[in-house]
Amino acid sequence: MGLTILAWGNSMGDLSANMTMARKGLANMAITACFAGPVFNILVGMGAGFSALSSITGMVNIPVELTPSITSGFAFLFLNCWLVLISGVCWNRGRITKGYGYAALALYSLYIVTSILLQIYY
Repeated sequence: MGLTILAWGNSMGDLSANMTMARKGLANMAITACFAGPVFNILVGMGAGFSALSSITGMVNIPVELTPSITSGFAFLFLNCWLVLISGVCWNRGRITKGYGYAALALYSLYIVTSILLQIYY
């Protein structure tokens, strides 16, 4: 459930704002927002969360298990970043085309299928 419903619900505001910026010709701002929001959430959210947990439990090191689902998430995130760089910088001289959009949607679909299969078999 967290993979789809919660993730989509959490991202709808960002998606709407980014699409509006892109439609108004502010493509650089939209792309920056696509990456800046999640980076902020990961760095500040995890930093604050682990700091709070550390102060409550008194543990300096908190063990974290990298499950196959989390590892696949990292792999797909890396693939998407690589796809943006190769598509936008190398092939299209600083422009993100429709082809990247279709490739990103295909990559997300593959991520969903992979994650569901990992949840079923692991």
